[in-house]
Amino acid sequence: MRQTPHILVVNGTKVRRPVFLLGAPHSGTDLVARALRHSPGVHVTRGRAAVTKLVYAFARRPSIATERGRGAARVLRDAYAESWQLARHGCRDCPAECWELSGYTAADRRPDGPCADPAEPRRFADASPDLLYSADVLLDAFPDAQLVQVIRDGRDAVAGMLGDERVMAWFKPGILDLTEVFPHPFLGVDEPAWRRRWPEASPAIKCALRWRGAVRLSATLRAQVPEEQLLTLRYEDLVADPLAGADRLAEYLGERVSGDALAFAAGPLGAGSRPLPALPGEEEDRGRPRLTARQTAQVEKVAGRELRTLGYLPNPATD
Repeated sequence: MRQTPHILVVNGTKVRRPVFLLGAPHSGTDLVARALRHSPGVHVTRGRAAVTKLVYAFARRPSIATERGRGAARVLRDAYAESWQLARHGCRDCPAECWELSGYTAADRRPDGPCADPAEPRRFADASPDLLYSADVLLDAFPDAQLVQVIRDGRDAVAGMLGDERVMAWFKPGILDLTEVFPHPFLGVDEPAWRRRWPEASPAIKCALRWRGAVRLSATLRAQVPEEQLLTLRYEDLVADPLAGADRLAEYLGERVSGDALAFAAGPLGAGSRPLPALPGEEEDRGRPRLTARQTAQVEKVAGRELRTLGYLPNPATD
């Protein structure tokens, strides 16, 4: 049983059962974040510098978290104490992806005031990209945390990644070194053959490996984390029936979650809704992104087992 060294207090409120949204890039955590942002009393952040700095440090070198143990959890908890703080100029330094959770545009932004009344939040949540790779540290830092995983068809997720400069930047030479870190969960490279082939692999294959690695991490979490602390949602279900998705979230979190807010965030794929501007690093098109036939074949070859396990590809035995 994980133990927390001390109680975190933010804006005079004890942080209890914080919520963290996890998923592979372009899997749809932005939909859940936007819906949850409209839940009364829930303060949701995304991409705050104090948190992302640590998330990517752990992603680059997973040994940092394991070697430092409780020290890593303490540092991450302190980062959230800063990130969740609501102060007079709190939103001035927020990245666009954080304040746009509420659907704000640049003209709507309030540089001289916080996005919420500091007295309102009674629960805190974070949807920063790539939190999945810090899941163990999050649970060490917040033993009562509730995790929400979002999964999506790997072919669609890869299509989104290929059009995302921030995701593709990780594949540039010299950014991450497989000679120093192997296996590398962040890149999804956990086999010697892929380690050798990585430098010459196509962008679609590299994205497919990232998706596959994230799905494998999600499966490990499912096996290790108690059911009351982990909810897995399917992106396709959320956009097809936002009201049902909101009900599942509400039951799991014990909070009011607006089906209308989820439908609104889902855009044209959600019935009776209209799209919000895409968050940086998330879907620019709520419809099915397009891969070439060759790219589709590459993704299915690399991640075929995971696609079939999740029901995105037919099982050959039943074709």
